[in-house]
Parts: sequence; structure tokens; C-alpha cells
Amino acid sequence: MKGGSWVKAHRILITLFTILVCCGHGFASEQGQAKAVSNDSAVKSPDSPKQERLEKAVFAGGCFWCVESAFEEIPGVREVVSGYTGGFKENPTYDEVSSGTTGHREAIQITFDPDTVSYSELLDVFWREIDPTDPGGQFVDRGQQYTTAIFYHSDEQKTLAEQSKAALGASGRYDKSLVTDIIKAGAFYRAEEYHQDYHEKSSQHYKQYRSNSGRDDYLTKTWGEEMKKASTSATSGTYQKPGDAAIKEKLTPLQYQVTQQSGTEPAFDNEYWDNKKEGIYVDIVSGEPLFSSRDKFDSGTGWPSFTRPLEPGNVTEHEDSSLFMKRTEVRSVRGDSHLGHVFPDGPAPTGLRYCMNSAALRFIPKENLEKEGYGEYLKLFEPKSQ
Repeated sequence: MKGGSWVKAHRILITLFTILVCCGHGFASEQGQAKAVSNDSAVKSPDSPKQERLEKAVFAGGCFWCVESAFEEIPGVREVVSGYTGGFKENPTYDEVSSGTTGHREAIQITFDPDTVSYSELLDVFWREIDPTDPGGQFVDRGQQYTTAIFYHSDEQKTLAEQSKAALGASGRYDKSLVTDIIKAGAFYRAEEYHQDYHEKSSQHYKQYRSNSGRDDYLTKTWGEEMKKASTSATSGTYQKPGDAAIKEKLTPLQYQVTQQSGTEPAFDNEYWDNKKEGIYVDIVSGEPLFSSRDKFDSGTGWPSFTRPLEPGNVTEHEDSSLFMKRTEVRSVRGDSHLGHVFPDGPAPTGLRYCMNSAALRFIPKENLEKEGYGEYLKLFEPKSQ
């Protein structure tokens, strides 16, 4: 090999080695397969000429009448079914489950289009409908059959649920520990027909029950104006991905390579790796909020690193098998921008390291949040009262 060629090859190897070492060795979990056909995580829609791929999510949040109604109007949700799961009795009845002798919980099964609404967004809605600190039931309904749980259908759903729970627990919103179980999904049994869409079929009784249950009082006290945020933020249309021509015109070549072609910028030679100012980071393409300076830390890798997303519903995670390893890629929901990767070697409270590319982000300092339309995040930087 000639000297010049050897030097060029040597530099390429060094570059690859730097990416592998500095980006860490996170391993993405492989997609699991549900065993029961009736409870398969991924299903084909018979009505779609493109045979779109739908997925399922199962949540237990106490009375299934209340939890079902929270998801039915979300774009991308195709069906919400009330039922029973998690126990040992086959084909249980409502009376059997409510007696607490079957091991089942009241739950809902959601069929959704992941291209329209992400699993993370559904998790955000779920948390805003329950008391995750109650080990004995939910509100007026007591017993194991009314306790909260997330039933995952794949390793990816399990990871997202665990990360979402950890982030919520570390948020300081609750005084007690979160006790919501995260369990592998099993057989799901559809409840009796009169339970389906109960909030519509028996609206007067449903409203009376819900009002007296204490659920809404608790949720309003805990979440305030944020209670409905998760169900509306993904569908408001505020953050959208432009066409490719507009993206090319807007972005620098490096920004385009990173966000649209899943590239990686140089370590220690990017805009935000050492940025210590207070503010938030948004998607360079869509503008959707992604990370906060309050969760940023020095990882020593030369890329901006965070312990958690600012809005978990604005990011998705995908298995990445490039560069001869398994990693977990992080992308934005509406911009569909490649952002970076997440690794399980971060500091407390989440133990995660979101290793992002500066080229995929735009930083908005706290003094500019109001005028740029992100005023709701100003509260993050207010001094905490003693």
C-alpha cells in the first residue's frame, strides 16, 4: 500500500474508533413478538390498501370506563377496548374480576398507528389519567383488580415504559414512589359489550360516577393545565416537517446530513457540547421541544448529553444495527430527524445518556422563550420556593 493511501485509511479507522468509543456501547433491545394472536403487538389493518402496520398498547388504570374515554379521540388511535388481563382465569366475567379472585385487572387495549401517534405519547396520556403512587387501587375503586399497570408487547415498549416511569418519578411531581407495574402482556379478554364506550352509552351515570370517584379532583390538583397537554400536543399541528426542498434550503450541509441521512458530527467540534446556558433545545427541522439545559450534563464524549427528554412524547427510539453494533437511535416525532442515540450509562436519576448531535438541535435561551412561542417552559427556570 502506498504511503498516501495508508494514511487515508488510517484516518478513517481512527474516525470510526472515535465514534464507537465516544458514543458508547448502548444496546438496543430486539423487537419482541406477542404469542397470542388476539393480543399481537403488531397487526395489519384490513381496511388499508397499503396494509399499514398497527400496534397495540395495554394499560390498567383503575375503572376502565374512565381510562377508555381518555384515548378514543386521539388521532392515530383506531380502537380502544375495555377488558381484563394479567390474571389466571380464562374468559372472566365482570363480576368475577370485580370480586378480586381472578388475578385480572380492569384494563384497556389500544390499537394505534405508530406513524401518527407514538407509544411514548400514549404513555404520556396514561400517566395523566391515573395516580401512579397508589398501591391499593385507584380513587374510589379499591383492590388489586383496580391497580395500575403497563402491559408491554415488545422489548421496545418495555424500555419506553421503564424510561417514562423513571423520568416521571424523577420529575418531583409526586411525594411518594411510583408503584405502577410494568408487566409482559398476556391474554386480553374483552369485557361485556355494555362496558364498551360506556361514557357514551350511559353518559349520565358515567359522569356522575366519575365526578364522585375523586379522579378528576386528583388529576386537576396534580397536573393543572398540563392534564390535557399530552393528548393535544402531538396533534396540534404546531410542529411540522417541511418538504425536502425546504429542508435543504433551511439547513447547512452538516445539519442535513445528520438529521436526514443519520450522520454524526465531530466530537468536541460542534455548537452545544459545552453550552452551559439555561434554556431548551428544539428540533432544528420542526421546532418541537426536545431537551432542557436542566437535564444536560458533561458526559466527556464531546456531544451534548442529557439524562432525559424535556417532552418524552416528542422522541421515538429505534433499533440501530449500523457500525457492527446494536444501539438505540433517537428521532424526533414530527420532524422525524435523526438526533443521536441513548445509552444506559448516564447519571442519576434516570441512568440514561441521551447523546445528541448539536446539528440536529436549536438552542433557545430562557430569555427568548416567550417571544419564540415557548413561554410555557419559563417555569422550568424559576427559582424554587423555600
